[in-house]
Amino acid sequence: VQLVESGGGLVQPGGSLKLSCSFSALGMDYNNIGWFRQAPGKEREVVSCINGRDGATEYADSVKGRFTISRANAENTVYLQMNSLKSEDTATYYCTRVWFGPSCRPFGSWGQGTQVIVSS
Repeated sequence: VQLVESGGGLVQPGGSLKLSCSFSALGMDYNNIGWFRQAPGKEREVVSCINGRDGATEYADSVKGRFTISRANAENTVYLQMNSLKSEDTATYYCTRVWFGPSCRPFGSWGQGTQVIVSS
C-alpha cells in the first residue's frame, strides 16, 4: 500500500490550498485515511481523518471550520481543502492509514509529505 501526498506550496495568509493523497491498492475503499502535519522543531500532529465506509470525519480543533477532508474512491484519492490559512499552518503534511476515531490514530507508513508554507 502506497500513499503519495501532493499539492503543497507557498501561499499568503488567508489563502487556500488543496492537498491530495493518492493511494494504490486493492480494497482501499474502506480504509480510513488521516492527514497529519509536522512543523519544524515540533512533533507530528493530527489534522483530520475520514472514515472509508461512511465518510465520517474528525478534525483537530485548530483547523475546524477552515479545513475540509473528503475522498473520491473512484479516483483513489483523499483531499484536504485548506482555507483561511495562517502562518501556524506552515508544516509538512502527511497522509497515512488510521484507526478512525477522535484521535485518528495512525498505523500506516509515512511518505515524503508535501510542504505547505504560509507567508507574506
